[in-house]
Amino acid sequence: MFPFSYVVSLFMVKRLIFSVVILFFVSLNLSYGQETYTLSGSVKDSANGEAMIGAVVTVKEIKAGTATDIKGDFSLKVPPGKYTVEINFVGYGTVSQTIVVKEDTKMSFNMKEQMLKEVVVTGERPDAQVKNLEMGTQKLDMKQINAIPPLLGEVDVIRSIQLLPGVSTVGEGASGFNVRGGAVDQNLILLDDAPIYNSSHMFGFFSVFNPDMVKDIKLSKAAIPAQYGGRLSSVLDVKMKEGNPEKIGVQGGISTIFSRLTVGGPIKKNKASFIIAGRRSYADVLARPFLTKAFKDAQLYFYDLTLKANYTINNRNRLYLSGYMGRDVFSVPGAYFGWGNSTASLRWNHLFSDKLLMNLIGYYSNYNYRLEFGENMTEDSFKWTAKILNYSVKPEFTFYLNSNNTVTFGGQAIYYTFVPSSGIFYSGGNRRDISLPDKYATENALYIANEQKLTSRITLQYGLRYSFFNYLGSGTAYYYDSTAGNYVRNPVNMEQFGGGKTIKAYTQPEPRIAVNYSLSENSSVKASYNRMAQYIHLISNTTASVPLDVYLPSTNNIKPQLSDQYSLGYFRNIGKKQNIETSAEIFYKDMLNQLDYIDGANLFFNPNLEGEVIPGTARAYGLELFVKKKEGRFNGWISYTLSKSERRVNGINKNNWYPNRYDRRHNLSVVGIYELSKRVSLSGTFVYASGTPFTFATDKMVVQGVTVPFNPGGPRNNYRLPDYHRLDVAATLKSKEKIRKSKIFGNYNWDLVFTVYNLYSRRNAFAIMPRQNEDNRQISEAVRFSIFGSFVPAITYNFKF
Repeated sequence: MFPFSYVVSLFMVKRLIFSVVILFFVSLNLSYGQETYTLSGSVKDSANGEAMIGAVVTVKEIKAGTATDIKGDFSLKVPPGKYTVEINFVGYGTVSQTIVVKEDTKMSFNMKEQMLKEVVVTGERPDAQVKNLEMGTQKLDMKQINAIPPLLGEVDVIRSIQLLPGVSTVGEGASGFNVRGGAVDQNLILLDDAPIYNSSHMFGFFSVFNPDMVKDIKLSKAAIPAQYGGRLSSVLDVKMKEGNPEKIGVQGGISTIFSRLTVGGPIKKNKASFIIAGRRSYADVLARPFLTKAFKDAQLYFYDLTLKANYTINNRNRLYLSGYMGRDVFSVPGAYFGWGNSTASLRWNHLFSDKLLMNLIGYYSNYNYRLEFGENMTEDSFKWTAKILNYSVKPEFTFYLNSNNTVTFGGQAIYYTFVPSSGIFYSGGNRRDISLPDKYATENALYIANEQKLTSRITLQYGLRYSFFNYLGSGTAYYYDSTAGNYVRNPVNMEQFGGGKTIKAYTQPEPRIAVNYSLSENSSVKASYNRMAQYIHLISNTTASVPLDVYLPSTNNIKPQLSDQYSLGYFRNIGKKQNIETSAEIFYKDMLNQLDYIDGANLFFNPNLEGEVIPGTARAYGLELFVKKKEGRFNGWISYTLSKSERRVNGINKNNWYPNRYDRRHNLSVVGIYELSKRVSLSGTFVYASGTPFTFATDKMVVQGVTVPFNPGGPRNNYRLPDYHRLDVAATLKSKEKIRKSKIFGNYNWDLVFTVYNLYSRRNAFAIMPRQNEDNRQISEAVRFSIFGSFVPAITYNFKF
């Protein structure tokens, strides 16, 4: 147990609440008597009516400015007078308008895209990383992501964020991503506000996000706002595009192993629009001519369907409906794997006044997986399914109190259904039910926060999230002997609960605070503290994305996960145009109630699963360096992370600290993009990472003359895989500007992307497994497994009209 884990005591929480109240009323007194009016408005793309996120709004006469939010709206306070309001967004022509402010005033702007001579990789305001409160935060748009060399020709969101500081993965073929020493399930992944529980397709090689549907991506690793909760490590917020409200548009692509198609347009012109996209891989179709007769019916593919519709009721009310459905299928004669996500979200955006905005969000999310073996369900075979299902309502309010204070407040209510196992097993003509009881829970939260400009140099964001969790019946609560050791933990007592009855309740205050101190116009120092609580747990003994993951709620035996993270960073823009961003951040994170498995744990089809895990503590700390050139013919970034992630669990590893499975000491990414001409560009990515830990047997035993590796209570994660490194390259050829094909298709544009993944054929190890020597079965040897043994070329044809 280490001291940082108990920094936030009840006394400290009370002091934080008291400080928030004092700061709030001080800000009221400071602003009292100022004669100002609200200047607000919206910024849209003139071609498709989409909201422009991150457009820079400047009032030139008083040198005041802001940026548009996720709805393309802005608001700021100005004294009465005559002003020139200027709107800038990289890749679009500047728009300006002169206006006389005598009262609260609302404006609207439409921006036109313009062709630039240089490649542009950001739409943010030039000084965003220095001026805003965000730290440990990375934003990517599709211009950046499309320029990165893709695997097998498919641009991918998750692979792109793995090139950022503080983000890593266990290896090729591993699902999800790890952030600042956290586990895969400790990332809150949102697609238009609905959570995604498995972000991977095809065993982790591709993500569930269709690149043609993605508009904006934001990854928060620190200074996480109070409106977010439920995970320890990060928030990945992915926003979908909106359909063109004026005309039909089509885009898509054909790549080496799959194709995609997107269609969008007006439902009611300038009032309502839609966009829908689908993808399907066809690796199984291409491989079929080369398969033996026994595997002619083998299937290996994924598909997904993404859609969004929006309706503008009036100037104060908008509705947005989003949905996603995707599935992976892997089957051979006698075996079937299948898993997938489905989500639906509805958002009502209501403007009460120029000062008060509401977003009312409701969503549904379902992650389910299925496993089958056997030709039929009468002989040696089984069929198993599991899932996690939840519904939620989330009201969010933003109140523009004055020019120095923006208050956000709201809440969330979630209802969970956990199905850890539902299945039937047949053996020798006998039928056995391997189902486990469903589990139910609710998670609720209230939050309030204020972003306050304290002085010309100091900006604060402080807030509190208070979460409530209830583990519900009907069901049986088991109680285990915690002194039984780390091999066997059998229940010693049980208690029955009726439907809807609370079996165990938890509450947790989650304070958040962040500060930005401006050193100069182009540099600042930032610091933040977050407490996060996570009430759901992923039980899995594999890093691969296969349908063997079980989600469980916090119960009377499994306590909620908690983390305290402290971050400090220095941010500076350099260069003649201040277009090179640099940053250095250090972090320290304590984590409580981190689950690990007893030796010889049985994780599946086990009614006493809670007895197979033991809680412990974990810690992660490190340094992140980032340099990014945002514009020019040559641009890109370099990120480097030096970190350590480890845990300690009583009864495991002799009660000593041991590295987490996803610990990487060094992680380096280099991304370069060079525009040869308006039509031709080159790009490359190099990654290097230290090997991840794994447990290798330190002893052996002989069973029927065969030597079997054995690790009785031995060290956990006592070896490391070899270092990982890889070079990818790509070349892109674009069509000439606005090729007119026909009256039906209008302006038709295309591009060809040639990529080579793993250029120098590095055989990166994914796992090392023991096996018997073929000549002497009493000798055990280590075998290294690699996903890719050579370079992988690909070509993709993208089109848009």
